[in-house]
Amino acid sequence: KLEGLKTIAVTTNGINLTRLLPRLKEAGLNAINISLDTLVPAKFEFIVRRKGTNLSSKATVLILAGMLCLLYLQVNCVVMRGFNEDEVLDFVDFTKDLPLDVRFIEYMPFDGKYSCSEILPGQK
Repeated sequence: KLEGLKTIAVTTNGINLTRLLPRLKEAGLNAINISLDTLVPAKFEFIVRRKGTNLSSKATVLILAGMLCLLYLQVNCVVMRGFNEDEVLDFVDFTKDLPLDVRFIEYMPFDGKYSCSEILPGQK
């Protein structure tokens, strides 16, 4: 409730978002940035380093967010060679009719040690 505040956003992997979303919306949340690098359940568990994570709940989160009429919903997908580059068109198909944007992001390791084998070459 700060004067001039136009956007309250959260960036999340979405694991607890289904449970928290109604309260966050009530608090003024109007933008969500969801990290989702794969639509394959086994790959998703590998990324989040947690067994038993239900990937279908991610789809529920996306639909829920759209139903709550958030101002802005974005999915970030880090594309990595040999891991998920074959899913780019699946992401486009999955999200084409949902009220959100998908952003494909270049893989950048936190330790600064780039491996060309994981980075997709740019297009000219």
